[in-house]
Amino acid sequence: MPACITAIDFETAWFRPHSAIAVGLSVIEDGAVVETRSWLFRPPGSRHKPVYIRPEFIDIHGIRPEDLEDKPDFSGVWPEIMPYVERTETFLAHNARFDRNVLYATADHYGITLPTFDWVCTVDVSRVTWPDLENHKLSTVCRHLGIPLDHHDAASDAHGCANIYLRASSLRSKAV
Repeated sequence: MPACITAIDFETAWFRPHSAIAVGLSVIEDGAVVETRSWLFRPPGSRHKPVYIRPEFIDIHGIRPEDLEDKPDFSGVWPEIMPYVERTETFLAHNARFDRNVLYATADHYGITLPTFDWVCTVDVSRVTWPDLENHKLSTVCRHLGIPLDHHDAASDAHGCANIYLRASSLRSKAV
């Protein structure tokens, strides 16, 4: 399979970066989004006990403990995610520092070794491309560009991020 660019978005159960409970991926090939997927999984340490998610995090992303009760932990979904990661040349994320930290911390927690990737932060891209926006939150940029968004749904956020990148890239190529 050819290398690709992949937008990634995580949702977490609490403040620690390895507390991922959802990941969304949106794959870009040949200048277009070709696939968007997401997975839910249990947070670390909850395999044999009830799932805990901080209430204020539930208020943000809407993922409740009962949504994860029958899910595996990250290591259980990794075999499905791994092929996407293996063919990724560059990851995109809206606030890449957060998602990069979550990816590496979660992988490390489960003993998964990852290579180093190139990362593009679409917050930075949007600040350069659309400097006059009131802010550069994912929801603001998507609204400005008419990109549908179910904010804090991992797949939707990854898809929005991918489309921001594609729109900005299109504007840059037209300017050249």
